Amino acid sequence: MSDAREVEITKEPVELYKILKFEGMASSGAEAKLVIANGLVLVNGEIETRKRKKIVSGDIIEFSNELIKIKLIDGLDYQYRG
Repeated sequence: MSDAREVEITKEPVELYKILKFEGMASSGAEAKLVIANGLVLVNGEIETRKRKKIVSGDIIEFSNELIKIKLIDGLDYQYRG
């Protein structure tokens, strides 16, 4: 999927609603949970209604014409650049 934006995580799994919230795909955790419960989010091409669905490296999430692919990176290699 060349049009998917890659999102790096340093640990897995991550709950689906948190990814939507932290990636700005939903404005809040409450909104993320609502759109998931309403069946508006796809995980790996399938409708996902479990807001706490465990997302791991390689998963592809689609919502509101946005596509992201999850990639696990080694947390030890991560450097904060603040």
